[in-house]
Amino acid sequence: MSGGFPFGLAELQREAASGRTLPPVEKWNPAHCGDIDIRIARDGTWYHDGTPIGRKELVRLFSTILRKDGADYVLVTPAEKMRIAIEDAPFLAVLMDVAGSGADQVLTFTTNVGDETAAGPDNPIRVEIDPVTEEPAPYVHVRRGLEAKIARAVFYRLVDLSVVEDGRLGVWSGGVFFAIGRAP
Repeated sequence: MSGGFPFGLAELQREAASGRTLPPVEKWNPAHCGDIDIRIARDGTWYHDGTPIGRKELVRLFSTILRKDGADYVLVTPAEKMRIAIEDAPFLAVLMDVAGSGADQVLTFTTNVGDETAAGPDNPIRVEIDPVTEEPAPYVHVRRGLEAKIARAVFYRLVDLSVVEDGRLGVWSGGVFFAIGRAP
């Protein structure tokens, strides 16, 4: 579909600019309007019609109306729902703050679109290991079923914080131990 989100988008943008919380996309159930040529690349860059979206405010706005419906990712307003393409994860965790230590440690991740999420029982860290290359692919849950891939430099920091518990290499955050690799 070549159209876009008309009236509702302007209203959402005004709300986002005023510092309001995220829109309640989980409560909106409009009819599916088709696909829109928006793609989120592995590096977190958002594209429209093959061109990077250069306005970070627009990317942030779109990120607030992103929802996962089954295996699909959709941009949703009260009036429309359109499917977009995502190469890996919708967000990229580009920063990590550490507070506390040991089991009391809290790791707070900041994404490329400005979301902050503290890893814990509601926002787990998971690491997939490529069966061929054995390369780790780390992720953290951000919100409503949406994850951020943890950037390589942030993952290295995570590894530096890791400890061995019950034969597993991992990190503590929010009272939960998250395995991130094999113990040495």
